[in-house]
Amino acid sequence: MSLPPEDREPGVPMDNSKEDVGGPSCTGDYSKHDMTVCLGNGEVKSCAVVKYSAAPPPTTYALLQEKTDLKLPPANWLRENPQLGSAGTTVLGSSSKSKPFSSFGMAYDFIDCIGDDVDVVSDSENIKKLLKIPYSKSHVSMAVHRVGRTLLLDELDTQELLRRSSQTGDWTWLKEIYQRLIDQKWQRKKKSKEHWYQKAILSKFLYYSINGDGAAEPVTEDMIEEDEENGAEEYSSSWPATFTSAMSEADAPKQESVPVDSNFALGQVTSVPKEQNLPTLFNEGENSQGLRNDFVRNIMWTFEDIHMLVGSNMPIFGGGRYPAVSLRLRDSNKPINILTGIDYWLDNLMCNVPELVMCFHVNGIVQKYEMIKTEDIPHLENSTFSTRVVKDIAQNILSFLKSNCTKEGHTYWLFKASGSDIVKLYDLTTLCEEAEEEEYQNPFTLPVAVLLYRVASNLMLKASQNRKHYGKIRTLLLNCVKLLDPEKHPQIIASAYYMLSELFQLDELPDEDGGESLRAGGSEDSYSDEDREEEEDDDELTEDGEDVGTYGNRSRPQDDSKAVAVIRSVGELSVPEKYKSTHQIRPSCAFPISQDKVERCRHVLSYVLKGLKAVDGCIKKESDLPAADPNTPIPLKYEDGGASGASEKGISLLLEKAGAGQADQKHPTRSGMIPGSWQHRMKLQLFLKASKAYYVLSDAATNLLKYGRALRYIKLSLQCYDAYCSVSETLHPHVLQFHSQCLSLCGDIQLMLAQNASNRAAYLEEYSYQTKEDQEILHSLHRESSCQDFSMATDLAMDPEYQLFVSCRCYEAAHDMLTSEVLKDQSSDQLSQVLKRLGNIRNEMGVFYMNQAAAMQTEKQVKKSVSAAEQDLWKKSFSFFEKGMKDFEAIRDSTNTALVLCNTGRLMRICAQAHCPVSADESRGEFSPEEALYYNKAVDYYLQALRALGSRKSHPAVWDSVNWELSTTYFTLATLLQDYAPLSRKAQEQIEREVTDAMMKSLKYCDLQTESARQPLYQYRAATIHHRLASMYHSCFRNQVGDEHLRKQHRSLAELHYSKAVSLFLSLKDAPCELLRTLLERVAFTEFTMTGQSSSVAKLKSLIGAIEVMSEIRHAFQLIQKELLEEQEEQTEPSAAESPDSPDKVGGSRSGLDLQEVLKLIGVFEPSFSFLLLQVIKLMTTSKRKPSNKDEDMLKNYKAVYSKLLRAEKDAPLLSRVELYIELLQQLTP
Repeated sequence: MSLPPEDREPGVPMDNSKEDVGGPSCTGDYSKHDMTVCLGNGEVKSCAVVKYSAAPPPTTYALLQEKTDLKLPPANWLRENPQLGSAGTTVLGSSSKSKPFSSFGMAYDFIDCIGDDVDVVSDSENIKKLLKIPYSKSHVSMAVHRVGRTLLLDELDTQELLRRSSQTGDWTWLKEIYQRLIDQKWQRKKKSKEHWYQKAILSKFLYYSINGDGAAEPVTEDMIEEDEENGAEEYSSSWPATFTSAMSEADAPKQESVPVDSNFALGQVTSVPKEQNLPTLFNEGENSQGLRNDFVRNIMWTFEDIHMLVGSNMPIFGGGRYPAVSLRLRDSNKPINILTGIDYWLDNLMCNVPELVMCFHVNGIVQKYEMIKTEDIPHLENSTFSTRVVKDIAQNILSFLKSNCTKEGHTYWLFKASGSDIVKLYDLTTLCEEAEEEEYQNPFTLPVAVLLYRVASNLMLKASQNRKHYGKIRTLLLNCVKLLDPEKHPQIIASAYYMLSELFQLDELPDEDGGESLRAGGSEDSYSDEDREEEEDDDELTEDGEDVGTYGNRSRPQDDSKAVAVIRSVGELSVPEKYKSTHQIRPSCAFPISQDKVERCRHVLSYVLKGLKAVDGCIKKESDLPAADPNTPIPLKYEDGGASGASEKGISLLLEKAGAGQADQKHPTRSGMIPGSWQHRMKLQLFLKASKAYYVLSDAATNLLKYGRALRYIKLSLQCYDAYCSVSETLHPHVLQFHSQCLSLCGDIQLMLAQNASNRAAYLEEYSYQTKEDQEILHSLHRESSCQDFSMATDLAMDPEYQLFVSCRCYEAAHDMLTSEVLKDQSSDQLSQVLKRLGNIRNEMGVFYMNQAAAMQTEKQVKKSVSAAEQDLWKKSFSFFEKGMKDFEAIRDSTNTALVLCNTGRLMRICAQAHCPVSADESRGEFSPEEALYYNKAVDYYLQALRALGSRKSHPAVWDSVNWELSTTYFTLATLLQDYAPLSRKAQEQIEREVTDAMMKSLKYCDLQTESARQPLYQYRAATIHHRLASMYHSCFRNQVGDEHLRKQHRSLAELHYSKAVSLFLSLKDAPCELLRTLLERVAFTEFTMTGQSSSVAKLKSLIGAIEVMSEIRHAFQLIQKELLEEQEEQTEPSAAESPDSPDKVGGSRSGLDLQEVLKLIGVFEPSFSFLLLQVIKLMTTSKRKPSNKDEDMLKNYKAVYSKLLRAEKDAPLLSRVELYIELLQQLTP
């Protein structure tokens, strides 16, 4: 027996496990199984999966005793029983009127299936009626809607709706169209008493079957009369439908009913004004079921290759040997015809019922029962039909509808008049549009629009995993918007435009301010109207034979010109593949947008603007709201002072909002919006979306070096954010994170503008331009806020210092926001980026003030003491460098820390140069203690930089740069000590030690081994250091008196450093003057050592050594000769330099050779060379020792060279003289 209603939960979701219903293991809940049925000679595939069932598992039906009188009511009649539905049944049919929106209720509950997976969504009765068209003479009237590849079919009961039009005026448009196209006259025909008698018999039979005791207990006459009166007024079906129950929707949840994502929804509909609430959108009277899915079960039925989501209310029994059977009551005097057979067969296929139990009666007296298998139904006597033909009919009808119902959002009407063989398809939407009167309003428009919206919302949930849905979503939403009146449904329109903007990915964080899902409210569970086989099976194979006159076409010929498509004969539907669906509603679902970020952002802003207009249009304007022209840009005042304070105040207010919790704001916004309303939530989303779009546009412009445009876009982004903050009482951490990104980008742009001051005119032109779309968005923003909070950060200033200051303040504000209590535990990566930017801008500002100090120092005409202005610049620069170091140290950025330390070292050197003492005659004074202090500080900072880097591997370029600066500092310190020795404060020996120490340290940091661009510079510096040290030891050797050991030490050190200097200068190949000078000094050093010798042999040896050194000078002269020859060739060759457009030729050597220095050194070389030759000739001639053959050859060579040198022309060209010297020196080379 059935379970009592209190022992089960209404709404039992079913799984999708599959099992052959004919197998022996088919036990338990029938609704968990699929079924494949093989019928006739060929196989017809049928698979049914119950997606949701409000009925309990089937229980065994009661076999009634023979002679049971069904005219007497059973004891349980009209009482609630779960076996017949969630709330029992009435005697005479449904308690609700015809509902032309039943498929929409199912579509809303199984939104995942709509668009792609399912071909048809409909009541099972509508499916059966379509498949019986070739066999039946009764009328067909259905509304068809298309969503993607899914068709929604609903009964359009013109008789009932036209009757309602006469009473309420709701469907006047349909009445006009019906009279114009079908029949000018119509009249309602009441159902016969026989009809209601058969209904009562069926209802009592079902209650007897679940009662089981066969006892007939009296029922009050009032109850019967009340139900008969109700039934006489309402359209009913074969299967008894439910009472209107008090059961709420929450009590019967639908499986797979996915709510719309809060990011894309309109907000909870029950919280919006009454006119926006879905249950009240359709004016169907007090008992309206709206878009309620009130079928007992929803079934995913696959018939051959057709996938259908159908609703059914057929009671199913089971238990024992028969796990699932359907009960049918037949009059023994009326044989089963083909329509009844198709009805029974399709019902069992759709509900996955393998067997049918037929109870025969005569005048209400039970005679017998008969069990029939589902696959045997097509072969019953008098009702034989081909299942293959039914399959062909189904495929042809679906192809016909899909080929002709091509426009999403349009309402199509499939109509066949009673007794007619012609089936016509009309486009009611187009017919309504052709009518000029306003009353022609299609009531399907809103449910279709809402369905399109909900399918798009559902696809948005999948869009993040699969971008192929974007094209579908865009088409759905655009069609949705086309259907709706902006004045009546601004909420759906605004939300649709917001979703359209969400399709264009901007590489951002997901929004957190999402509305709640749009859910269709509903009424009580009840059976929908079911089949009418008791009436339709009889009367010459017509369905609803009593209504033939109502839908006849006898008044006048119907007009086919208005039909979209026509089936000329229903017999065509039985021909296999007579109709083929060739139309693709969306041939390509690719998202129709390029990969260009700017274009995507423009699409986003276009949809955001439309969404804002929809919201603004439904907000009452306050009288004190200032009027603004959207075509006129709103000027922003330039704030020159108090920028720091304004920024700090703005940030503190934002952080207060972030930490304020979720306190409800009670007072309206500036435009009159009520906080918490859908307008409020939607504006928050649209403002934030616009802000993000402008941010991406600004970032793209920055990458293109269009900094004026970038500043304009970031200004608009911050204005959108300002409006967002004005409307929102609380700020989510993600919003604050995004704001910090905006401030960081603004800081980047201001920094770039400061560094590219030469293009300021072009940037100003870019900054001043504004599109009409931007102006309109700004106009909408000004309805909520003045948008002036961030004007300081986004103004285009003319002063680079101010731009650097603004950039720094933007980074500081972003840093303060990220380190606040609200965000301190989030976005460590973003904080690191901001700290890096902050360190960089502080380094830039330090360099800016340092360069100003250096320029001030250069511009001073007379060297005076350090001015207060210079010191102020030093302090500013040092302060910024110090802060920048701390920023980089906080993120352990050793490379940038080293660079800031390097810049600080440079600042110390500038300070040292500023403290250079000047004597009364404007000559350079002695090296001062202040200079030494600052140079030593510079050295300390450079050493810190090297320690920060650790090794050259960490960052070779920075390491080499710091290394070079450190070597330069030591070299400069040593050079100044050597050239401007502080002899008034220190002893000569101490100065020499300090010079040597500094020079050797500088030499230590000269990287001679690593191949790099600086290697020649290092070599030159190392050669110069050795030369200077050799000169110093040479001087010490000349001036040292007394300490012979010290003199020998100085002599050996001088020789060592001269030797190294010569070697390095020789390797350079581009320092002939330095090489020549060094060699001449070395010759002079050798000559000086000879003066202290008394022995002629020692003197001769020293002189020959000096001549050997002198012979090396040929290398320097060879380099000089090469450069002179190159210069001579350039002068003789015709070149572009002679053209009138070329700049004037500058006098002197083009090669960089200092001719004056060369002549000066030659002036030293000639007498020195002549003196050496003369002395060696004298000594060798006067020598008492007998000369060897070698000595004689040497003497002869020396005399020849000396003779040529004496005969040389003193006024000869420099090149000739150099060539002569090379020849003579070459002659002396052994």
